[in-house]
Amino acid sequence: MPGRGDRGGKKEKPKDARGTLVRLIRYLMRYGIFVLLLLICAFASNVGNLFGPSFAGKAIKAASAGAGNVDMELVVRYGVLMLVTYCGSNLMSFLVNIGMTKISRRIANNMRQDVFNKLLRLPVGYFHHRQAGDIISRVSYDIDVVSTSLSTDIVQILTSVVTVVGSFILMCTISPLLVLCMVLTIPASILFTRLIGKISRPRYSKRSAAYGDMNGFVEEMFTGQKTIAAYAHEETACKRFSEVNHAAADAYYAADRVGVTTGPTIGFVNNAGLAAIGLGGAIMYMNGIVDLGQISSFVLYCRKFSGPINEIANIINEIYSALAAAERVFALLDEKEEPEDAPDTVELMTARGDVEMEHVRFGYVPEKTILHDLSLRAKPGQTIAIVGPTGAGKTTIISLLMRFYDISEGLISVDGNGILSYTMDSLRRNYAMVLQDTWLFRGTIFDNIAYGKENATMEEVVEAAKAAHIHNYIMRLPEGYQTIITEDGGNISKGQKQLLTIARAMLYDTNMLILDEATSNVDTNTEQHVQKAMRSLMAGKTCFVIAHRLSTIQNADYILVLNQGDVEEQGTHEELMAEKGFYYRLYASQFE
Repeated sequence: MPGRGDRGGKKEKPKDARGTLVRLIRYLMRYGIFVLLLLICAFASNVGNLFGPSFAGKAIKAASAGAGNVDMELVVRYGVLMLVTYCGSNLMSFLVNIGMTKISRRIANNMRQDVFNKLLRLPVGYFHHRQAGDIISRVSYDIDVVSTSLSTDIVQILTSVVTVVGSFILMCTISPLLVLCMVLTIPASILFTRLIGKISRPRYSKRSAAYGDMNGFVEEMFTGQKTIAAYAHEETACKRFSEVNHAAADAYYAADRVGVTTGPTIGFVNNAGLAAIGLGGAIMYMNGIVDLGQISSFVLYCRKFSGPINEIANIINEIYSALAAAERVFALLDEKEEPEDAPDTVELMTARGDVEMEHVRFGYVPEKTILHDLSLRAKPGQTIAIVGPTGAGKTTIISLLMRFYDISEGLISVDGNGILSYTMDSLRRNYAMVLQDTWLFRGTIFDNIAYGKENATMEEVVEAAKAAHIHNYIMRLPEGYQTIITEDGGNISKGQKQLLTIARAMLYDTNMLILDEATSNVDTNTEQHVQKAMRSLMAGKTCFVIAHRLSTIQNADYILVLNQGDVEEQGTHEELMAEKGFYYRLYASQFE
């Protein structure tokens, strides 16, 4: 698994780092009281740690009083105080880390829930233009990066600031002259850290983008593994992955090549300051300006002062990566959702199935129109078949009927009212669908068939399965209707998956039905039985049937022939065959 900040990402650097940070803080504020208590404990822990060097210096001063003058009781007292202080501070720090880890995981859970809820409210078009791997990367990897940063970086930043400020104040009280010995190292460290930040920030974003691309590629290859094997393209896929992998590795190296120089360079600057303190302290000690205990305490405070600066330098790189990941998540959360229902919309309870499209014009992008001037009328109980070559706009019509997209011009109405007058959910609930691209979820066969009907009984599910000619197959399975289907039906054939989706549609009681190549994955013998069952299912319902095999739609009440977004012909099968036009040529080509 990649390290912190390695996973997910966006191709450009964060556009609004401050705004992203503010939104992260809002998530933290959901647990404001607990976060405040933990920050107070972290503050107290570091303040306690600051007393340790003071006790150490006093113990050394008492021990260096000379032979016969050493007060061992005082030395032991300071030693015990130092031990108690450090133990108490470290215990409190441990509890703070545990608490922040728990809070960060809860925040990650909240963010994932928000993202998932958002995905369900996004329009279909959003998923058409993005890789599934990239979306998954945002839901999992990017949120993990943010969560890890919240659990550690916030506490480290706070403790580092407390330690740096407290150490500097205490060093000033011990010896302002010794502070002058290290004063040049402070601006040098700050300037170098800022310079490295400007260089590394875009590189970390590019590294995250490279990992996002790699995740998308891997998801794509695993999804199409059977196709890769069928075409013997394993070697080609390996070469392509090698290129993507090398790109990710190069981006990783380019980012870390800069990032890894931060700690050693800051350490060198701080050690130079420590050397100056050692030299200046020796001179001042020989001149009686400071004693040995003061020098010891000052050196310890100096180490405490410089240590957090190194940590901050490293944390900044991680914060840049976390901000890039958080911005990807927030970019998804800011995506435009499906349009909300207008205030005056009403519920479409039970549609009769009177559907009409009048002079509809539509394109997925404004500059490319797919449907130019489409009009059709489906009366209740009629079957409308939509045929035409690939890319003619058949599936687009279905998407418009379901309001997956809104038309550019024209009107679509159901039962005499424009579909915009109905709530979107109620409109879609009035359609049952059987698509060519079957979808099953991990669960029992019973649950998959009953998906569309709440509180469906076993008798209803069995009846639907029998009508779809899948019941006998189900009964041959070890657990029958309680057999678990793996993800997307991976343990059954495509034909069986399609029969299950047909059974699901048969159980879903609506007056409007959409069939998009509903029998494309079943054999000819089974298709004949299913067609008979589907005719029973379609009886009395308004049906829209998309078919490439024209033999399956000869009995349709009306056939709409599309070609390049225009209605080429329309009529019954007999009428269109008699015209010997575009439909006739399509039909003839399938039987030649």
